[in-house]
Amino acid sequence: MVRVLDVAAFAEIATGLALVILPSFVGQVLLGEALSGAAIPTARVAGIALIALGVACWRNSGLLGMLIYSVAVAVYLALFGLTAGSAGVLLWPAVVVHALLSVLLVRNCMNVMRE
Repeated sequence: MVRVLDVAAFAEIATGLALVILPSFVGQVLLGEALSGAAIPTARVAGIALIALGVACWRNSGLLGMLIYSVAVAVYLALFGLTAGSAGVLLWPAVVVHALLSVLLVRNCMNVMRE
């Protein structure tokens, strides 16, 4: 039997993927106005968060959800910083923090797998 949590998790993953791939379209159909400017990368980070939340709920693993979120956000923000041509003063510190968190979460996952 399909759990309600599985359905909700799938819906969040689907919404997250839509925000990552087509943020402006999602803004248009959800909010009635296409997203532009800083709203695009913000929506993509929100989409990454929804994907991680959905995976965490679906797999009953907050650790896996946080690992997915930290790795994906570190990669996305780094790529954004390298290609967008403009960035706020906290962009690179955020990349570093998420990269460090990712390393710590991977270590934690490895310890959990050994037990």
